[in-house]
Amino acid sequence: MKIWGWLLIGLVLAGGQAGVAQLAQRSGNTPAETKVPHRTRLILKDGSHQMVMSYTVVGTRVRFVSAERGGDTEEIPLALVDLEATKRWESQHASAEPGQERPAPAIDPELLKEEADRAALTPEVAPDLRLAPEDGVLAFDTFHGAPELVPLVQSESDVNRQTGHNILRSMINPMASSHQIVQLKGEKAAVQMHVSEPIFYLRTDDEQTASGEALTVDTHGASAAASGARRGKKSGPSEYVIVRVDVRQDARVVASFNTTALGTTKRQEDVIETRTTAMPGGHWVKIVPGEPLLIGEYALMEVLGEKEVNLGVWDFGVHPSAPENRDVLRPEKRRAGRLGKREQD
Repeated sequence: MKIWGWLLIGLVLAGGQAGVAQLAQRSGNTPAETKVPHRTRLILKDGSHQMVMSYTVVGTRVRFVSAERGGDTEEIPLALVDLEATKRWESQHASAEPGQERPAPAIDPELLKEEADRAALTPEVAPDLRLAPEDGVLAFDTFHGAPELVPLVQSESDVNRQTGHNILRSMINPMASSHQIVQLKGEKAAVQMHVSEPIFYLRTDDEQTASGEALTVDTHGASAAASGARRGKKSGPSEYVIVRVDVRQDARVVASFNTTALGTTKRQEDVIETRTTAMPGGHWVKIVPGEPLLIGEYALMEVLGEKEVNLGVWDFGVHPSAPENRDVLRPEKRRAGRLGKREQD
C-alpha cells in the first residue's frame, strides 16, 4: 500500500513538471530565459515618448507592452518612432550591476560648451567669490580678513571716468627725462587697498576706443610716431605697470617712464612691473604686482607699445587702516546651475 502511495506522488510531480515545460514551450521561452520586466522609453519623432515594458519591431509596425496602461499590448507605425533616440536613451539609462551606481546620462557637448562659456564670464577667484561681467576692472582686496572685489574706475585728468576699458593713446619718448603725463584730482584715490599685493582683473573683451583723436603729449621729437598713434597703430601687445604717483596739493601726478626698459633687469624708481596671465575662457586677464606695494598712491597703467601708453589709468591707494571701500563684491554661494534644453531655430 505504501509503495502505491509513493508511486502516485511521483506521477503527480512528474505531471506538474511536464505541465510547466509545456507552458514554457507554448510561450517560446524556458524558465531560465524569463526576463524581469523593466521600464524604458519609446521615443517618438515628435519629441514625445511612451513608457513601455518592452517593444518589438514587426515589419512596418512597432509592437509594445505599455507601462502606462497596465501592460496592454499596443502597436504604432514604425515611421512615427525614433529608434535611434530610443536606443540611445536605453544605453544611457541601462540598469547597473548590483552594488554599482547607474552611469550618468551623457550631456550634449554643445550645452557643455555654452555652460563653460557662461562660467568663464564670471570666474571664481576665491571660494564663492566671482568676477562680475558688469565691471571692467576689479581689484582683489582683503578687509578684516574677508576677501572682497573692488570695482576700479578708469580716470584721465578728471575728464574721462569710465567703469570699462577705454583707450586714450599717447606717445612718450623712452629716452626723455621724466615729465608729467597724467594729473589726477585729489590727494587720495577713492579706492584704497588694505593689502600690499592686490590682484587686478581686467575684462579684455570690454575694450573700447575713446572718442576723438588721441591726446599727444610733449614727445621731444617723436611726432612721426605720434601720427602713427592717431591712425590707431599698435606696436606690440599690451603690458601693465603700476606707477607710484607724486602726491601734490589737491592733485596726484603720473610721470613718464622708460617703456623700453620694461622686462629687463633695469629697475625704475616708482614703476612696479606686473605678471599678466589670461583667465580660462579669454574674457579676463589677471594682473599681479611683481613686488609688494608700500603705503601710498598708485595708478595701474597700460603700456600699448614700445613708445605708446594709455592715458586712461586706474588709480588706487594702499592704506591698511583705510575704511572699507564702497560697492564691493563679497563671497556669495550660488545654486548649482542646470543645463536647459536647446531651443530649436
